[in-house]
Amino acid sequence: MATFVLVVLGLLGAYMVRLSAHQISTSINALQGARAYQAARAGIEWSIARIANGGSCTDLNTQTAMVFTGLDGFSVKINCSSQTYSEADKTVNVFRINALSQFGSYSDNDYVAREIETSIVN
Repeated sequence: MATFVLVVLGLLGAYMVRLSAHQISTSINALQGARAYQAARAGIEWSIARIANGGSCTDLNTQTAMVFTGLDGFSVKINCSSQTYSEADKTVNVFRINALSQFGSYSDNDYVAREIETSIVN
């Protein structure tokens, strides 16, 4: 009887250790996902600031990847396109900005990526 109780307690202990490791891994992945989102958002906001100060999509697309301070290991790639529309006597430019933030490489277990897209009128 004592052997049976020890085996059951050992199996329960092993299960609890495995469950704890899985929960830690899940919380780390959630944190990295949030950091990737913030890096992509920083890329979008940087792009909007560049356009608001007279920049163009050509300027943004020449940036191959950016690294932001405080987001170590994340790279952000910006893709921008623009179209010009004429309405009555007014011409407006519509910019479509896409930011892809990545951590690690695609084949790694800790790879995470977030992509944000926005449109602005200038």
